[in-house]
Amino acid sequence: MRIKGKPHISIIRDENGIPKVVGKDLNDLLFGLGYCHAMDRGIQLMLMQTLGKGEACLKLQDTDEMFEIDTFFRRFNFCGNTAAEIEKFTPTEKEQLQAYCDGINQRFAEKKPWELTKLIGFKSFHWEIQDIIMMTRMAGFLTLAQSQGEIELLFIELVQNKIPKKLLGELFPGILGNYDEEVISEITLPSKIIPDSVKWHSSANPLMASNNWVVNGDRSASGCPILANDPHLEVNRLPAVWYEIALESDDNFIMGATMPGISAVLIGRNKNVSWGATYTFMDAMDYWMEDCKGGKYLKDGKHHVFTIREERIERKKNGEQFVTFYENEHGVLLGNPNKDGRYLSVSWSASTGGAQSLKQGLLLTEINNTKDAMNCLGRLEMSFNWVIADTAGNIGYQMSGLLPKRNKNYSGFTPIPGWESDNDWSGFYSFDQLPQLYNPENGYIVTANEDLSEYGSVNPHTITMGNYRSDRIKALLTNKQKISVADMKKMHMDVYSLQAELFLPLFEPHLDDSANSQLLRNWDKKYTADSLGASVFENIYHAYLMEVFGAVFGEEVMTHLLEETGYITDFYGNFDRILLSEHSSWFLDRSRADILNISVQQGLKMELKKWGEHNELSFTNILVGDQLPRFIGFNKGPIGLQGNRATIHQGQIYRNNNRITSFAPSYRLIADLSEKHIETSLPGGPSDRRFSKLYTNDLQNWIEGNYKTLKT
Repeated sequence: MRIKGKPHISIIRDENGIPKVVGKDLNDLLFGLGYCHAMDRGIQLMLMQTLGKGEACLKLQDTDEMFEIDTFFRRFNFCGNTAAEIEKFTPTEKEQLQAYCDGINQRFAEKKPWELTKLIGFKSFHWEIQDIIMMTRMAGFLTLAQSQGEIELLFIELVQNKIPKKLLGELFPGILGNYDEEVISEITLPSKIIPDSVKWHSSANPLMASNNWVVNGDRSASGCPILANDPHLEVNRLPAVWYEIALESDDNFIMGATMPGISAVLIGRNKNVSWGATYTFMDAMDYWMEDCKGGKYLKDGKHHVFTIREERIERKKNGEQFVTFYENEHGVLLGNPNKDGRYLSVSWSASTGGAQSLKQGLLLTEINNTKDAMNCLGRLEMSFNWVIADTAGNIGYQMSGLLPKRNKNYSGFTPIPGWESDNDWSGFYSFDQLPQLYNPENGYIVTANEDLSEYGSVNPHTITMGNYRSDRIKALLTNKQKISVADMKKMHMDVYSLQAELFLPLFEPHLDDSANSQLLRNWDKKYTADSLGASVFENIYHAYLMEVFGAVFGEEVMTHLLEETGYITDFYGNFDRILLSEHSSWFLDRSRADILNISVQQGLKMELKKWGEHNELSFTNILVGDQLPRFIGFNKGPIGLQGNRATIHQGQIYRNNNRITSFAPSYRLIADLSEKHIETSLPGGPSDRRFSKLYTNDLQNWIEGNYKTLKT
C-alpha cells in the first residue's frame, strides 16, 4: 500500500500479515513505523498514552480503582521534564522522531479504530515526541524496575512485623548491612503490600524474567553466530506486548520486535548485527527515609521545604480532583509531610531520562559490528542484558542502565536515612564499568536474569532470580558441539527442571506407596501440559514453602505471597536457598527431615490435575477485558501453559492486584547470521482489532512452538 502524500514510502504485508516499510532514508522508515503502529495497534497506543498521562478517569472509566491508577501514574510523573529531554536531541534527531510521530498522527487523521469511538467515545488523539519519552520511561519502570522496588518494600514490612534479623539475613544474604529495626519500624508506609485483612503471624518473635543466548560460528552448524531471545512478560493479554515489523532502505534493513509508541526495533537485527534483551534486575531504585515535621524534611540537622507538585485529575462523572505530591532530591514522598512522622521517598535512576535511550535507538539501523552494538546499547538508561552477534563472527554481552553511586554503607536494598547528605547518590557508573563480555573462549554467552556481576568492575545487583534457567541453557549448549537453528527452537520450548533435580532427592525418602508417589518417582522432570508428575512435585514444593515460611509469616500471609503476588515468582532463588539448606534458622528448631516428611505427606494429599489444567490461562483483550461474552471473540483460550518458574520455557501464572497475570515467552526470536532473516513467534498477531484476520493469527504457532520467517 502507498501512504497518502508519501509516494516514496510503501508498506507491504507478508503472508503472515507482518508489514515491511520501504523508504529512501531513516525519516521515511520511522514515518512508516509510526503509521503501522497506529494502523495495527491504535487501541494499544491510546491506552498506553491515557495511562501514562494519568487520564484513565477522564477517557476510560471513572471509578475509584481508575482514580488510584491515575494517581499512581501522576505520582511517578512519567510525563515530567520532557521539554528538557527534547532539548538534548540534535535537529536531525528531532526531525527523525517527529517523522515517527507524524506517521502515527497521519494514520489517525485518516482512520481511527471504531472501538475507540463506539465503545468509549474517544474523539481525539495526537502523538508527540514527549509521548515517546513517556513510553520509554514506562517500558523501563513497569514490571522491571518496579519489581525491585516492591521487594524492598516487602522487606520493610517484614521488619515492621518483627521478623528477626537472623532470619532476614539468611533470606537476603549480604545486602542488609546493619539496618536499624527501630527506625524502620517508625516508617509510615503509603499502602500495604500485604492487605491489612491478612494478619501476620508472630510465632517467630522468640527467637518482590527472560532468556537470551548466543553461540559463535565455531559452535554453530551454519558457521555463523546464532542468537536466541525470549523475553518473559505478561502473555495473557491481547494484543501481544510486541509488534513485529521490517524496515528496508537502499541495501540495509532492520527487523524484529517493537513496542508501539517507541521509535526503535528493540529486539531483532539489521544487515550485519543481531541483538536480544533480558532484564538485569539492576538495583536502580532506592527508598530514603525522610524525617518530616511541619511539612518539611530533615537534612544535615536543618529542615528544608519540599517542592510541591499539584496534579489535577479530571473525572468523567466526579468533576475534577487535585492530588498533591511532595518532592525533594530523593524523588517523590510517599506520604503527607504535614503530618509529622517518618515516610519514604523514592527515586528510580531513569525517571527523568529518555533522550539518551532514544538517541541510541536511532542508531540501531546503522551499527555494523558487535563492538559498536555494545557501545550503542550499553548507553541506554533502561537496564537490560544485551547479547549481540555480527556477520563477521563476533559475539558479545553488554549490560545497560543507570546504576547509582551510593554510600558504600548501603547496598540499595534497605531504606537509606535521607537526613544525611552523605547518603545521597553521587552520579552513575559509566556503562563500560557494568558487566560485559566479548568473544569468550567457550564460544557462547547466556543470560537469564541471574547474577552477572563477575563480568563487570561494579556489582549492579542486590537480588536476582535463581540460576536454574541459565544453568540449563549452558548445559544444553555444552553438550552439543554444533548448534543449529532447530536446536535453538527446541531449547526455547525446553521444560526440563533443574530445580526438580535438586529437590527430588529431598522428597524421595518421604514418599509412600501411593499412586501419587509413584507418579513422582517416574516423572521425567518436565513440565509438559499433560504431566501429572509435575503437579505432584508442585504440590509438595508448595507445601514445603508453606511449612517453612508459613510457620514464620503465618499461613494467610504466605498464601497471599504465593498466590496474589510475584515476589516468590521473581525471587524464588532466595527461598530455595533456605529450603535446600540442611540447617536453617527458618526451620525454628525443627529438623529438615521432619519438615520434609510433613510437607511431602501434605502435598501427596492435594488435588491432582494435569499440569496444563493446573497452569491454565486465557488471553484477554486489554480494552474490553471480561466485559463482553466470550463467543464474541475478543478473548481467546483457555490453554494449558507448559513450563514453570525454573524451566527455560517459563510458564508462571499468579494473581496480582486482583487480576490474573503471567510470566511466559512474550516473543520468540532466532537469528542465524548466515541468513538475512529471523524466525519468530508471537502470542497474538499484528493487529489489536478483534475482527481483523491478523488479531491472533500467530497464536497457535506460539502455543505449539512453531516459527514463521520474517524477511526483507
